[in-house]
Formats: sequence, C-alpha cells, structure tokens
Amino acid sequence: MKAKASDGKAVKTWRKTPIPNLLRHKSGLYYARITRDGKQIWQALKTANFKVAESKLADFKKTQREHNANSAALLRGKMTFADALAVHLEKLANDVQAKRTKPSTVHYWKQVFRALLKNWPDLPERDVRRIAVYECKQWAQGFSVIASPTRYNNTIAGLRHVLEVAKEAALIYSNPAEKLERVPVRQKQLVLPSAAQFEKVVNAIRSAGAWCSRDVADFVEGLAFTGMRKGEANEIEWHDLDFEGGEIIVRGDAETATKNWSVHRLPMTPDARELFSRMRSERADESESEKVFRVREAQKALANACKKVGTPRITHHDLRHLFATTAIESGVDIPTVSRWLNHKDGGALAMRTYGHLRREHSAAAALKVSFRRAATQKLAA
Repeated sequence: MKAKASDGKAVKTWRKTPIPNLLRHKSGLYYARITRDGKQIWQALKTANFKVAESKLADFKKTQREHNANSAALLRGKMTFADALAVHLEKLANDVQAKRTKPSTVHYWKQVFRALLKNWPDLPERDVRRIAVYECKQWAQGFSVIASPTRYNNTIAGLRHVLEVAKEAALIYSNPAEKLERVPVRQKQLVLPSAAQFEKVVNAIRSAGAWCSRDVADFVEGLAFTGMRKGEANEIEWHDLDFEGGEIIVRGDAETATKNWSVHRLPMTPDARELFSRMRSERADESESEKVFRVREAQKALANACKKVGTPRITHHDLRHLFATTAIESGVDIPTVSRWLNHKDGGALAMRTYGHLRREHSAAAALKVSFRRAATQKLAA
C-alpha cells in the first residue's frame, strides 16, 4: 500500500519493523497486526516511540492469547469463572476502544473484581456450571459485613455480569447471582466549610511556603468557583476562557472527553472571572494553548490546610459540592445548577444531593410571606 508525496514520489504507507506483528505508519505511529480466526486484527498503539510500542504490542498479544484460550474453553463446553471474567474484561476493553466506556470506568471495575476474588479465593478456578445459588448468597452475606453499601452493590453487579457471560454461552441456564439483593445506600451527609472557613483554607494553602503553594491555592479556588471535576479542570487551556462571553468551555481529556462525553459551556461566575483575570494578568506571556492550572491535584494541601484552620477534611469533589451549594443558596434553581454541573439526568441527582437546601431556602422564604404586612403596606401607600 503506497501513497504519493508532494513531489509525486511513492511513499510507503506501512513499514515493517524488526518486531513481528509491529508496523509503523507513515505518520510515525505504530500499529499491531495479528491474524485471528483467519482475519487480520489491527490495534492502534497510539505512540511514535518504538520501545513504548513494543511494550504495548506485548500487552495486545497477551490479550489475544487470552481470547484464544477462552474460545477454546467454549468449544470444549467448559468455562471457569476466570475464563468468563477474561471475556467480560475483553468486552470492557473493546468498549473503551470504541469510546463507549472510559478507561477510568474499567479501572474501577478491575478494582471491584480484585476485591471479589480476594474475598472468594477459590472462585477463579471454579467451573461456572458448579457455582450454586446458595454459594453466591453465602459469599454475599459475608461480604456485606466488610464492604460499604456502594462497593457491595457494585461487586454483586460485577459478579452477575461475569456469570452472564456463561449464560450467554449456553453453559448455564440461569445466573446464580441473579437474585442477590442490593442494600440501601444512605445519602452522604455533606459537611462543607462556610465561605469564611473556605477563605481561611485557601489562605493557609497559599501561605504554606511550598514552591507550588500559590498554584495549588489557585487550583482549589478554581474548582470551588466553577464546580468542574478535577479531570475537567486539568485540561482547561487559556483559549477555553471566554471572558467576553462570560463562559468557560469544558472539553475534558483530549482522549476521553468529559465524564458524559460532551463539551459544555459553563457560565463564569464573578469569583471565577476575578480569579482567572488575575491569573491571566500574571501569566500574560503564555500562549493560548497553555494549561490554566499548573498543578493537577491538591488533596494533601487541602487536608493539611483544613487541619490547620480546624475545619472538617474536604476533597476535590467536595469543592464541586461547595460550588453547587453556594449557587443554590444564592437563589439559582436546582435544574440550572444541574446543567452547570453537566448532569444528564434532568436534575434527579442534584435534587437528591441538594434537595434539602431548596427546602431550607423555601422555608426561609416562606417566613417573608405575610398578608398582614402586605395589607399594612397597601394602606400606608
């Protein structure tokens, strides 16, 4: 396969490398190519570095070997839980490749499965046809004692997903984990700093004396003043700040986008405008493609500052809650706040999380309603 250069000469699109199954595209990027079941399987390795490509090729070939082993197990009519788990993880990997699932989601599910296998040690070698309903219930009863409600619910969901692989392969007629019951998850009680406490926390970070203290303080304020997720804030560049239009363009990671796979525009609050204007004036020589924030996380600094000023510990995500809480207490309705947070559920999550604030605001507003006061004012007029 050849293409033509600007001078009319033929240029090879693909070049072989010293490593079998590893090819180099004319763009400089490497690709893996293997044959499976009589078909060529290609995998973009997304690197122009030969050593990195060699390492990624090894991982790709390992995945394909596992696929072949799983296929062989299916042909024999036998599958262990480890075989089914490998098939399920392969599906998740394909979903990442097709951008239906984010790498962070797969990372979380791998943690879930590690916890499952640690708590049920002989499960990997078990034939899926020999896993009984009572065994799943027995394991679930013990795991529910040591796991948080959220982790427990997600782990039984993971167990169901893996056993569903065997069901779809017609190795079992019903899923033995199908009737495991979820446990209720109590709504987390938000304990957030007041405006005065938050200002003290930021000042404590800014004056900590580390080489990056000022940048960390800017990052903390940026999260609180915009409600962005940490990963979204990490990717903001100067050209994403529309001072004239009063908006922030939130794109997320260049490879995985935002959590909900969408670019959205976030209104620039007065606090955010003041912060970004000051930061831009201090770094006026930077190009429009430079990152706005010079640090990518601030958890240790946050924890130390909270301890120093005597407020409860807060996390990066708590700063997102702080933004939403402040907006609602300032009179912004919950559906609008939900859109600012880039939720895709029409405000259901925001209502569950911040609904009590609306009720408190409503109760406070109700105290201002008085027929007698209105009548008195009318007579006075």
